[in-house]
Parts: sequence; C-alpha cells; structure tokens
Amino acid sequence: MSNPTFGQQAPPMTQQVRQISELAPSLKKIFGFDGFRPGQEQTITQLLNGQSSLAIFPTGSGKSLCYQLTALHLPHLTLVVSPLLALMKDQLAFLASKGIKAASIDSTLKGNEAQTVMAGVRDGNIKVLMVSVERFKNERFRQFIESVPVSMLVVDEAHCISEWGHNFRPDYLKLPSYCQALKIPLVLLLTATATRKVKMDMAAKFAIRDEHIVQTGFYRANLDLSVVPVLEVEKNGLLAQIISQQSTQQQGPGIVYVTLQQSAEKVAQYLTQQGINACAYHAGFDSDTRSQIQQDFMAGKIQVIVATIAFGMGIDKSDIRFVIHYDLPKSIENYSQEIGRAGRDGQPAQCFTLANLDGLNTVENFVYGDTPEFNGIEMLLNSIKDEVITSAYDSKWELQILQLSNAVNIKQLPLKTLLVQLELAGVIEPLYAYFADFKIKLLKPKDEILNSFNEQRKDFLQRIFNATEFKKVWGSLNFDSLLKDKSIERNRVIAALEYLQEQQLIVLETKGMTEVFKINLNELADPSLCQTLSDYFKDNEEKEIKRIAALVRFFQLDTCLTVNLARYFDDDFFGSNRLDANGANGSGGSGTVPQCGHCSVCRGKVAVLARSQENTPWPSDETLKHGMTELAERLSGKINQPLSLESYCRFFAGMTVPLFGRNKVRQLSGFGLCQQQRYQAIRDKLASLAD
Repeated sequence: MSNPTFGQQAPPMTQQVRQISELAPSLKKIFGFDGFRPGQEQTITQLLNGQSSLAIFPTGSGKSLCYQLTALHLPHLTLVVSPLLALMKDQLAFLASKGIKAASIDSTLKGNEAQTVMAGVRDGNIKVLMVSVERFKNERFRQFIESVPVSMLVVDEAHCISEWGHNFRPDYLKLPSYCQALKIPLVLLLTATATRKVKMDMAAKFAIRDEHIVQTGFYRANLDLSVVPVLEVEKNGLLAQIISQQSTQQQGPGIVYVTLQQSAEKVAQYLTQQGINACAYHAGFDSDTRSQIQQDFMAGKIQVIVATIAFGMGIDKSDIRFVIHYDLPKSIENYSQEIGRAGRDGQPAQCFTLANLDGLNTVENFVYGDTPEFNGIEMLLNSIKDEVITSAYDSKWELQILQLSNAVNIKQLPLKTLLVQLELAGVIEPLYAYFADFKIKLLKPKDEILNSFNEQRKDFLQRIFNATEFKKVWGSLNFDSLLKDKSIERNRVIAALEYLQEQQLIVLETKGMTEVFKINLNELADPSLCQTLSDYFKDNEEKEIKRIAALVRFFQLDTCLTVNLARYFDDDFFGSNRLDANGANGSGGSGTVPQCGHCSVCRGKVAVLARSQENTPWPSDETLKHGMTELAERLSGKINQPLSLESYCRFFAGMTVPLFGRNKVRQLSGFGLCQQQRYQAIRDKLASLAD
C-alpha cells in the first residue's frame, strides 16, 4: 500500500478495523487497565481508522496510552517527537515494563548504541522510536529515517507547534513539512494546554478535521488554587510557613517555582536553614547535577525542589502535593502547566501564588531581551547576501548557530525563530544539515580493517583513511579534500563510517552541526524584508507583554479562578462563556460565573496586588550618562555601527546578549543599574537623555 499525500486521511486497513474490537483485551493484557479513560478509546479508534487526531487531555489523564496502544496495531514504526530527554526516558521505562520494544536516539547514547537502535528499527524489533525535533536536522538521522517505513508520527507537547509564546520551540514549526517529506500517513498531536486559537492552529497545520479533535476537559477538581498577596520582604517567611503546614497536613513533596537562577539557590538555602529538606534546580547546573537532583526528588530523598521553569516538564511524579509560585509565572499558559504537575494521582493538592508586582519587570524583561534589534536582523540579511555573492556554491548559505548568534548579536533561541520565519517567507529553504567535524578512533589496526573487505570496498575505505589526519588516538576526516574526487559521494562515506562503527571496527564522533540553505535571491532582495521581520518580532513582543498583563488581571479576578482558567482553555465543563484574551471573563459581572468551591476567590479572598515600593528611585542623569559612556568605550571597535538605544536599555536592565557576553560587559558599573525599573520606563528615560 502506498502512502497517501500529506493532508489526506490515511485509508484504513482491514486488519486495523478488525483490531478495534480487540482494544479492550489488549488494554488489559498488556497495560493492565480494566477500561479506558475518557477520550482514549475515541482517539485510538480514529487512528486505527486512518484518521489523524489531536488529543487534548488534562495532565495525568493518559495521553500517552493513545499512541502506545495504537502503535502495537500498526504495521510499521511509530515515531514520537518529545521535547525533553527526561520525558523520553520516563516513557521508555514504562514501555519496557510492559514488554513493548521502544528506544530513543538522543545525545546520551554512547559508542555504537545508536547503530544498535537503528538496526532494531530496520529489523522491525523496535515499534516505538522517540527523538527530539532537532534530531531531524541531523544528517545521519535523516538518512536513516528516510530508509524505514513509518506508520505514525506522534507529537508530544504539540502546543509548541503553534506560536503560543514569543519564542516557542522554533523547530516544531517544521514538523508538518518533515511529515510530508517522509510521507507519514498518520499523525497524533498530544497536549494538555491549548486555548481555542492554539487548538485550531495545531489542527490546521496537519489537516486534522474538527471532528477528530478529542478534548476531554481541562478542569481538575483535586487542585486547590490560592493567590496570596504578599510584600517581598515577607515572602520567605510566608513560604516557609506554607510548606511547614503542607508537610504537617499531607506529608508530600512539592515544587517552588522562581524566575531567576540565583533566586532558586537563595530560596533553597533559606528553606534549608528553616529545617526544610529543600534543594535548588536550574539550567545553570551541569547535566549530571541536574540528573542527580531529579533522581533524588523522584526517590523521595528531597522534599522540596526550588526551581526555574527548567524543572518540571519531564517530571512524571504523581504524588506532588503542592506547587508554589514564589515569583509570577510568565503567562496563564505557563501557570497552568506548572500547577498541572501537582496531584497527578488524583488526590488533593495545593497550588499557591505568592503574588505582588515587584517581579513584573523581570518577567517582562525576558520578553524584551529576546526581541532582535533591527540592526541585528539587518546584519543577518547582509551576511546572507555577502555569503551568496562570495561563495563558490550557487545560491547556498551555510551556518553554525553559535557562530551566527555571536556575529549578529541575537540570542540563539530568537535567532532560530528568525530563521524559521525566513523559511516561511520563502527567503531560505533548508537543503540539508551536516556535521563539520568527523573524528575516527580505530579499534583494530588499519590494515586488519581494510583486509576484511573486497578490493572495491577496500580501495574506498583506503581513500577515506588517506583523507583522515590521525594523531595519537583520534583522526580528523577532511571532507573537503576527500570530495574533490567527484566519484565519491558524501552519503556513501557516511554510510561506510556508520557500518564500520556498527561492526565495532571504529568509534565515530561528530560535531559542528552545519545547516545548509538554498537562497531565494528575489525574496532576499525585497527592500521591506528587514522591516517585516522586525515588525513580526515587535508584534510578538507586544502580544507577550499583553499576556503578562492578562496574567496579572487573572490573579486579581473577583470570580472563581478555577472556572475562569478552565474557560480560558476552551473547557465547557462550567459552560461555554470563555475567558477572553485579556484575562477577563466575557460575561462581565461578578456572580455570573459558577463557583468551584476550592479556590481563594470562592473562599472570599479576592487578591489585590501591589508593589512593595511604588516609586523605585532612579540613578542620577550623570550616573546614567557615565554608564552609557563606559559601555560605548568598552565596545569601541568591536561593532561596525553606533550603539542603539535598545543596546543601552538592555545594558541598564541587566540583560545578556552575545555582544555583552563576549566583551565582559557585566563587569561595568552601569550593568543592571536599572533592573528594578520596567523596561519601557528605561527606554523612555534614556530617550529623554538623548534629546
């Protein structure tokens, strides 16, 4: 049977339709469940009838079973895209416990482990393969996955496909085109977090019909939501008091979310001094440390994790009894995801937000700091033009993301978003990605390796070895010299090296991911392109700032928090009158919204948020001018245009950008001098000084 064109429904197989009646026995025999949870059977039945589906279930409601059970009844591989390594490992451990052959290809694999996984997929022994979305850019992986039949693509945390944040997971936007290129006939999107707009956007990108969207509800009756207004100086004491009360009442673990890495460490230290078993967690720790902390928390050795948002998405711990937001979350979406980690076992769990407006500027600064400057976008477009003009390659452009980020002074994540927008605008077209550096370690003498092949292959391998500069242990392959021989193809070289590693004759290491794009010179020449891209980011910046304002309004609502949160995510459990994009209920008046009975508003405690200090004093004009002068002097000769107002704003707001990092701008006395002020106020202040 040939694969259908992307966007059409995959024709059902007779065998598949027959197997729908076998779902319940499979559910019991393999997974040990007596019955389906709401939405599961409908989703699985649709998939086995060849109907791509979107499943929106509350956290902990069994989304993963939808693909796990379906995969057993499909003829070929189920390919699962997951955003985090920890999520993959949890899923793989569960599948292994049920005797289902599954594996991942990820950065933790050593030696020939990836080759072993690939061999298992090719032989049909592995039914489920898990990867990150970035894996699709890997030259070796693309070559492999194009060679095997895939029955279904599963996208976990699928809301990343839609632009639900200023800088989302940019490569998720490419999944529809990957799916089409690989001719995968069936798609399952999974998420717990989707507003109506995001839901329809996700479905449209994969041509999923409205009737194949399965939404079981967002509302979770076991979560108690409390917004507690508190001055900043009183926050630590209140935090310790709440945790102590929770420990006395429920004897369970919890998570405290903070915005900044340094806050995580300070708050964890304070709690430890109060006799609470707490530990900090953030992205600044090395991977081994993070892994150990996570393992200790999962094993019950740590009661409280004080963490940035780096912690949580990969944590499948069912007995978390409380989640406390020490700082304001980034948005209503982030808030819902983070409280969703509590009470996954269905037992009561408490969710507290220790709220004031002191940290509002910090949350906003994350948004402003990720917006590329106009001259950075201009530099990017000019670098593409220059590369095409001077390159020996016809209308091709190569990049390594770290080097490009430093060159144009745009952080890596917004730079990736910018590249995706260039793709969507037709300016650049991804051709392939390759590793710039191939290193080889021989596990047997070179002559012994060569003599184990026939003359033709021996000659081919000899040419590869001749192009490899061996030192004591490792050798570096010079592809440029090797490929001067036009009879040698790069793909064949890689295949040969992969085979040698598979046979345990060499160890192969690759790095320096280089992406190659085709350039549409006509689109690149559009004089309005730079402004269009800048406007796109400015529009997103404005939307994100409005989302933060909506969050603040939500916390101060005088109607049931739980009801309004459910309606925001298009859940009709309490009726269809949804919370609008501004964080206000469409019905307007108090009393028109039902009550959940388990939130602070229902208990008669409407939050009114304030700043601990209404008027934060500004540095003197002379101090600010001195700071501007020292920044200009530090960067003199380091950039090829005058410093922009945005650069000065970011300097005084204490934001990091590649240009500041390379030139140790943090050491200057003016760095972060105005970090207690809101960014727009800094912008206005500096603009007035320039007049």
